[in-house]
Amino acid sequence: MTEAATDVTATDVREVPRNAAELEASLAHHRTELTGYCYRMLGSGFEAEDAVQETLVRAWRAFDRFEGRAAFRSWLYRIATNVCLDLLNGRNRRARPMDLQAAATASAPLPGALPEATWLEPIPDGRVVPEDADPAEVAARRETVRLAFVSALQHLPPRQRAVLILREVLDWRANEVAELLGTTVASVNSALQRARATLATANVTESDVYAPLNDEQRDLLKRYVDAFERYDLESLTSLLREDATLSMPPYDLWLRGHAEIRAWMLGTGCGCRGSRLLPTVANGSPAFGQYRPAADGGHEPWALQVIEISGGRIVGLNNFLDTDRWFPLFGLPPRLDP
Repeated sequence: MTEAATDVTATDVREVPRNAAELEASLAHHRTELTGYCYRMLGSGFEAEDAVQETLVRAWRAFDRFEGRAAFRSWLYRIATNVCLDLLNGRNRRARPMDLQAAATASAPLPGALPEATWLEPIPDGRVVPEDADPAEVAARRETVRLAFVSALQHLPPRQRAVLILREVLDWRANEVAELLGTTVASVNSALQRARATLATANVTESDVYAPLNDEQRDLLKRYVDAFERYDLESLTSLLREDATLSMPPYDLWLRGHAEIRAWMLGTGCGCRGSRLLPTVANGSPAFGQYRPAADGGHEPWALQVIEISGGRIVGLNNFLDTDRWFPLFGLPPRLDP
């Protein structure tokens, strides 16, 4: 789970910025890793970016009072942690549909949409994975922004969440986390133990990360796109693991298994026939912008599909339907012309 090469003692040996230009450059340098941290804490890419912006503003305003007793990066993480804890105070955790209720059947009516704040949200890899990172670090970062892992983190109380991310994702030492949180090493170790126990019962779905994909995974996705665009559901469901899931935020209805997914796509979801898919990457996983047929012969945005793969099969089809939010964020075109 640990991100390679991010030991706080290794990366904090940087000169403290000496002027406004160096401070601005240093803050920009840390933006991506801070966004990854805040995303794991908050479960929302938009909230994470807002939290990082607030962190950088606070750091800029308070820099003349920075005394250098802590390393500059540690100081930024302390500010970011406080921003996230403030945002999490007193609110419900973000969730996936499978966190809220049991699987439905394909014949179930589509329920009403739930508010945006209900949902764990996807994020582009480029917002949380530095482009200049080494391959091992990139793979580790992608592993810890998978939808299933970030969803499991949301089950933890906020301070436990911070402890687990800092200790086991970012590889901070217990005394460094204790200093950041203003607590004791014993308290940090106790929080980490409780957090591990909670995650052990969360049944985090294992899935491959985009590292990039190997030949087998690329072939699987090629066959998936071909089957989906032809709407050949027999071929499509043959690519799914028997217990694969289909979810559709902002609806809490979700399905499990070949038969239910196929029946849904032939019934309520039959409007997806004739869709086109454009590839992207989200949460360390392959993803697609799905465009459904429009009346003028073109194609209109319908869903951001995040695909979870494990053992040579698709185990999760996560369809995020609020395309007004997701397509601009992922750089997907607003429509496809005829």
